[in-house]
Amino acid sequence: SSLAIENNSLTLEQVTDIIEGRRVLGPPKDIHEVQNAYEAYERVFSMEPYRVEDFLKAHELLTQELIKHPGQFRLSDVGVYDASGRVVHVGARPQFVPGLVEDLFTWAKNSDLLDLVKSCLVHFELEIIHPFEDGNGRMGRLWQSLILSRWNPLFEWLPIESVIHAHQQGYYDALATSNKENDATVFVEFMLEVILETLEEVKVQDRIEEENTEYIVLPSLKPKEREVFEQVKAYLEQYGNIGNQQAQELTGLSAATVRRYLSLFVKVGLLTSSGSTKGKLYSLGST
Repeated sequence: SSLAIENNSLTLEQVTDIIEGRRVLGPPKDIHEVQNAYEAYERVFSMEPYRVEDFLKAHELLTQELIKHPGQFRLSDVGVYDASGRVVHVGARPQFVPGLVEDLFTWAKNSDLLDLVKSCLVHFELEIIHPFEDGNGRMGRLWQSLILSRWNPLFEWLPIESVIHAHQQGYYDALATSNKENDATVFVEFMLEVILETLEEVKVQDRIEEENTEYIVLPSLKPKEREVFEQVKAYLEQYGNIGNQQAQELTGLSAATVRRYLSLFVKVGLLTSSGSTKGKLYSLGST
């Protein structure tokens, strides 16, 4: 959805094919964007949200092979234009960009504001600073998702950007209004409404499939994650619990990879765990 907001032309089916390694006919730039975005979202949630080096690394993952300077702050002035070619926003002067981003992250790291609100403010300020030659919108949304995931791990999987895509004009209008008024209130309120709408959609899914929460989470899992969970689930339905070694043999994956998948499934409520680290056992979640 973040790519769709940026006018990527590929369909959902084509995006899925790319992620699963199948060949797709389409503009090379759009295909690279999908490949990059998938890698970035695979790795971003292990990053530190207020570390500039991680911020730059995420941008490199998003824009490699697409722009001249992936993972680097811009060295020239940049503007945002409307459909008629009129300048609607001018980013910070390039010599000030590194300091502004550092100051923003330092403030956010030390602020007592609720992460829910803080994530919206960081998103807004990144769009105002416009630290990169390209990819600023994607980075703002990605970084808000990362901050939200620290507040509640479910935000790694809730499709907030899908709702933004459904209200794309409202998103840009809120940005423009807050920029013009030099006040983030309108944008923060818009983003909080988007987050609320996302949560309400999940609650509706919960009521529809209330007999098992896997139906809430599975649609948001990546294809490989869903495949691994289905393997583990089938085993658990027969044997009741599973350890890391058994999961390795079942899936053919390494110990570290299996551990990451099992931790994810526990985090989103699909599995529960018990026991010590070495002897930890996993079973199907009860809620």
